[in-house]
Amino acid sequence: MSTAKRAFDLAGACAGLLVFTPVIASIAVAVLIDDGVPILFRQTRLGRQRRLFSILKFRTMREGRVTRVGRVLRATGLDELPQFVNILRGEMSAVGPRPLTEGDVRRLGWTGREFDFRWDHRPGLTGLAQIVGAPTMQEALELDRAYVSRWNPLLDCVLIALSFAVNVFGKSRVQWCVRRSGFQTARDRARSFS
Repeated sequence: MSTAKRAFDLAGACAGLLVFTPVIASIAVAVLIDDGVPILFRQTRLGRQRRLFSILKFRTMREGRVTRVGRVLRATGLDELPQFVNILRGEMSAVGPRPLTEGDVRRLGWTGREFDFRWDHRPGLTGLAQIVGAPTMQEALELDRAYVSRWNPLLDCVLIALSFAVNVFGKSRVQWCVRRSGFQTARDRARSFS
């Protein structure tokens, strides 16, 4: 899985940077005009094998409040475009479990070996739990487990296509469509993508 997936990630990140360069430049200018510097937000997250790395995002908050531009970026997922750089560095994958902070992992109690499956793979720019929407962290964990146990290239392509739909239509609309497809629980939604 890792060699083919890494090649897919490199090709996708290079293509993504080329395609999204005008969007990235426009967002950087919008953040600068709306709220000044810094343009990027950096935070330490746990990566593969629980190694620490600095995740990159467009800054969407100032003093605990979401900015005007930040609201749009969060709703469309465009705040995460700088993570193409994390993918090129090998810190992230295009698709995988959501990268968490050490504090998140401690708070959730996901420190034991039974949760290692999440860190056997690179965290993703997008993922099954993010796309279908998990109302609880337990359901998110179940979706992450389904993703890593059933990974295949087609699944990654479907999730990436849905991520583009999120960029255009917004997270809430895409998640609503997935829920309307008749899959009521995280387990049902995970099965539908396997």
